[in-house]
Order: sequence, then C-alpha cells, then structure tokens
Amino acid sequence: MRNWKRGKTKLEDRFIGFNEKRMHIFSELVRRYWNGSLNYISDLDDLAAEIKEKYGYGEHEIPFIKDHIRLAMGLDPNGKELFEEELQMLRRNRGVHKPLISRLEGPCAHCGDKKCRCDTTGKYESPLYHKEPEEERDECIECGFCAADCDFGAIAEKIEFLPMVELLKERKSPIFAVVAPAITGQFGENVTMGKLRTAFQKMGFDDMIEVALFADILTIKEAFEFNRLVKKEEDFFLTSCCCPVWFNLIKRNYPDIYEHLSPSVSPMIASGRILKRLYPDAKIVFFAPCTAKKAEALEEGLKGAVDFVINFRELKEIFHALDINLEDLPPNDKDLASLGGRVYARTGGVSFSVKMVVNRLDPTRLIKLKSKKVDGVKECRELLETLRSQGKDRANFIEGMACKGGCVGGPRTNIDTAKATELVNEFGEDSLILTPLDNLNAVKILKQFNILSVADITKNEELEHVLSRE
Repeated sequence: MRNWKRGKTKLEDRFIGFNEKRMHIFSELVRRYWNGSLNYISDLDDLAAEIKEKYGYGEHEIPFIKDHIRLAMGLDPNGKELFEEELQMLRRNRGVHKPLISRLEGPCAHCGDKKCRCDTTGKYESPLYHKEPEEERDECIECGFCAADCDFGAIAEKIEFLPMVELLKERKSPIFAVVAPAITGQFGENVTMGKLRTAFQKMGFDDMIEVALFADILTIKEAFEFNRLVKKEEDFFLTSCCCPVWFNLIKRNYPDIYEHLSPSVSPMIASGRILKRLYPDAKIVFFAPCTAKKAEALEEGLKGAVDFVINFRELKEIFHALDINLEDLPPNDKDLASLGGRVYARTGGVSFSVKMVVNRLDPTRLIKLKSKKVDGVKECRELLETLRSQGKDRANFIEGMACKGGCVGGPRTNIDTAKATELVNEFGEDSLILTPLDNLNAVKILKQFNILSVADITKNEELEHVLSRE
C-alpha cells in the first residue's frame, strides 16, 4: 500500500509485510494437506494458533488469521472465529468461484493511507471486492493490482492449489500444466524449462505444455485477420491476445473502439479448449504471472476452458512446501513453440510475432503492419483516448498490456522485470522454430481440425468457434 510506513507503530508490525506471511500460511497448508495431516477442524485450529504465536497476533485477530487460511484453501472468507465445514467444502470443491478477491476486516485500521485507491477505476475502495455495489463492480477490469499492492493482508485473493491436490493424487484423468511464456527464469537462471517439466511430472501432471504453442496458432489467425481488415491507410486493428485487463478496459470503457478488437481468445483459453478437444477428460492448470488470469478463467463464455490458475509466486511456495529442488532435477526438454510465441511474454511480443507472419504471408503488401505497443494501465488508457479522439493512430496494429514490461512484469512474478525480459528473449532465440508458420507442432494441431493449409485457419468453423470469444 502507498505510504504504509507513515506513522508506523508497534501495533502495525504484525500486519506489515503480510504478503510473505500469507505465503507462509499457504506453504504450511500445502505441506500438511499433501502429506495427509489436515483431517480435522482441530488441525486447522492448530495452524491458526501457530500463526498467531509466530507473528504476535492477539485473540481478537483470530478471525483475520482464519480468513487467510480459508482464502489459501480456495474458500470464501466469512469472518468467523470458529472453523466449521472448511475441510468438507475443500474436498467437495474441484474448483473456485468468484469473488476471487476479498477485503478483510481489521488491518485497514493500521494503514497509513486509511483507504486504498483503485488506480484502474479512479475510485476509492476497489469495486472488485464482493462487498461493493454491483454497479461499481461492473467497472472493475479485474487487474488484481489492489491485492498485490496491499501489504497489510486487508485485500487478498483465493489460491486454487488445494482444491486440485486430490486430482493430482488420483490421476483418473490427464492433467496438464500449461505455463505462460513469462515463466522462463522465474525460479532461477539454472532452472530450465526441461527441469520445470520434470518437476510438474513429479507432482503428478501428465505433461507441461508451453502456452506459447497456442500463441503461435493465434498469431497465424491474427495475421490473416489483419490482412482481411486492414485494407486502407486509416484502418487499424487491436489485438486481444494475452492480457485480459487490456480486453476488459476496451470492452467496458471504449465500446466505440471495441469493434476494431480481434475476436480471438487469449492463448490461455485457446490452450484449454484445444487440449480438451484432444483429451476430452483432461484437466487444465494454467501457471500465470498475475491475478487477472484467474478472473479470465471464470469469465462467462470462457469458463470451463481452464480448470485452475496458479500464479508464479504461489508455485514457488508449492515447490518449497513439497521439497522439490528444481536445480537438482534432470531436464525433460521439448521444443514446442517458436521464437514468436515465446516472446509474447514481454511488451511488443505479440506485434513482433504477428508482423513476422504477415510479412511471410504477403511480402509485397502495400500497407505494412505498423505497430503501436504500450504497457501499463495508464498508458493503455491514454492510447485508447487518442484513438477515440483522433479516430486513428499512425499505427495500424495496436497492442496493450496492463503490466509494465508486459507479462514479465506481472504482480505475481518472482524476479526483476528487466532480467525476466532478457531471459525470455534468450529462451525465444534458443528455439529451433523461428516463426509460428514453421511450427510443426502447431501444424499437427491444425490437422486435428482437418486444416491442411494455414490459409484455411479462419475458414474452419470448428476452429473458429474454439478460438473465438463470440
């Protein structure tokens, strides 16, 4: 929170730095639930008592601690002093539901700001909280920055790992770990993607798949859409790939610009839909750099494509709780995606990839793809206001990402944005596949839809339905 250090007292010490305390709570839950030592309400009570003692909380703050335990279990907070049916609810649930973010009573009283400002709506009290009026929640673009910025534990999100533990142990159906391109380097420079794949398989996943593979497919689709829609100098095209915050910002605040937006789903949703077509009983778990992807997975019209979303910070705690030493694992390497698909992780990556394909498809095209890419919610708004007031921009392919630096700068990442960008670029350049058009893995998937030529990618009704928001 902004200026939270102002006027700090000893009373505040137990709230400051709560994001780390929250991860400790989660880690303990993972360790105990995975090992079968969370069976009774008394086991949850014991954990709450340990947290209280460790961080110096008072008896009156027990409901606050228990609400964070509930959120870490993927459950709604209720402010109650006693646990009741939380373990039964956890075992029954095979997913989470909205609201994903809640505001808890107590710590706000000790915050120097007194109120937290939502930068995306410009209002006080973020409308994403389930206690806010419905009409205000509709303005929320579900970025999740409010939870990431609050270091007092007053605003927190649900964690989706515990509801999927039994699925990993039962292995009754295929379970795929689908990872965002920004995951490169997030767990140490010596932890390769091959080692991450081994770690996921050790946990019970059937395989780890780069979402960049599906970014390659969407890149080809968007290149054909660009060629179809941008025929004159004044035409422009907005990509909807990757960032759900960018999409929500346009849809909810700029309906006049919305018609220029690509109808395609994000690579995350595309991965879930395609994998479930190939493996009808599969469960899809997406690993993301942000909270926004959790909200996207539960959006009406998209719900069901992805079953769970875990962020990188949570995944780091999971590896720690399960005693998985990533650097010591043997790598299981696969080259699934192109350079173009892998650099989706950073600002300008989508533009770079689509431009490569557009130029390959039609090298003599008179109207070249001229991209404009921005990052940051404020910068996205400014660009959209420019498009609204001027009717057009000198660029004809517009890309926006809510996080500075792109997905590598997400609020739930583990490393510095500049370093993450460098590692993503290196990983992309290491690919044996230069462009999405050269990706034989993508070609094999398209053949499952009876698409034998990439030129037919926008003509196949089944694939169009899979890749479209409409």
